[in-house]
Amino acid sequence: MTSPTVRPGIDERLARMIQLPTVSAELEQRGAEPFEAFVALLAELYPLVHANLELERHTDLGLLFHWKGRAAADGPLVLMAHFDVVPVDESDAWTHPPFAGVIADGVVHGRGALDDKGPLIVVMEAVENLLADGFVPARDVYLSFGGNEETYGHAAQEIAAALRGRGIVPWLVVDEGGAVVDAPLPFVPGRAAMIGVGEKGVMTVRLSARGDGGHASAPPSLTAVRRIARAVDRLGPTTFRPRASTAVLRMLTRLADETPGPARHLLRLLGSAPLVTARLFAALGGEPAALVRTTVAPTMQSGGTAANVLPSQASATVNLRIALGETTQRTVLRVRRRIRDPLVSVEVVEASEPSPESSTENAQFALLADALAVSHPGIPAVPYVMMAATDARHFHRFSPAVYRFAPLEMSNAQRASIHGVDEHVEVAALERGERFHRALLERL
Repeated sequence: MTSPTVRPGIDERLARMIQLPTVSAELEQRGAEPFEAFVALLAELYPLVHANLELERHTDLGLLFHWKGRAAADGPLVLMAHFDVVPVDESDAWTHPPFAGVIADGVVHGRGALDDKGPLIVVMEAVENLLADGFVPARDVYLSFGGNEETYGHAAQEIAAALRGRGIVPWLVVDEGGAVVDAPLPFVPGRAAMIGVGEKGVMTVRLSARGDGGHASAPPSLTAVRRIARAVDRLGPTTFRPRASTAVLRMLTRLADETPGPARHLLRLLGSAPLVTARLFAALGGEPAALVRTTVAPTMQSGGTAANVLPSQASATVNLRIALGETTQRTVLRVRRRIRDPLVSVEVVEASEPSPESSTENAQFALLADALAVSHPGIPAVPYVMMAATDARHFHRFSPAVYRFAPLEMSNAQRASIHGVDEHVEVAALERGERFHRALLERL
């Protein structure tokens, strides 16, 4: 008599996902095989999902699962994640190889553990477990998984366009973003579940200039390289004025409710004084400053062919994250005004507008808080502004309630490991993440 097959634990399933190097930025070098292997792995690990939900492929890298609910006309829930990851710098010293999927001492290590295969797997776990119990959701549910979020999410864009084209307006969209964190602000103790109610826009611009080439022994006063260097230098941290959005003020007010002592009064004051808050956060720098202003980050520079030759052209690439309340058009105008050089061309490579803010006074946000009370009791749900770009930006133009939250605990070190070194997630955090999504689905 053969013994029944024991289903692997969530840690083993995540480890197998990590072992597939789905690096979207290296798709041309690696080929599509890791991505197709990931799709096949999902079918192997989650047979009930594939037996009971309808699966559509959108582009080569988009997966859309449809779970029919009891009341399809009420607007669906869309749970989002992505299965591509960013590249690994081979010169970085990882404790465990980034694509080995090592499990040690209750922790799963590897690229994608937090961004975003960990958040994806807790969605799949919850749906598979509910299906095993014979559960049917109150409304339709879509699982939207993209394989190129890290390269600006064309798959998710196509999925969003397909739903919109069918007249489907999601009642609630939940994607990656915030997490359960310690000390959400430098002066705020305790833990909080940071739920992104808005998302900054993203823009990439290329600055370019031409100049007279020639021998480097007799350079002119302003070469093409110097002109570009001066333009980049003029785009410093103060290029854009700080402004405290409604989401930031709501965040401070909510944190005040959970903060004891004198810090409570400070938070309440800041929550009612947008000008003071904007200036204080800008002075703090780092994440607080990024919450209240458009950020400017030069990321690439090029020009020249030899060490002793003046280049006839030079360029720089600048990445901007546009604050809520701003527009891409005003952002470009501001960049040009700050550079103050008509011989430097400013080309917009790609751009998307900041999102509108989703409400915290609606049934959707209350549902997230209720699910959080099941998975992470005693942890408050706190709104904030998502500073990085997510696939959810393709939904917020036509869906009224879009939130960005991965229900996993992340320490400061873990948050730093996203796109960095030694990315890892605790198995206990994955288990609580599964409970969050199960509660979310049960309470629809």
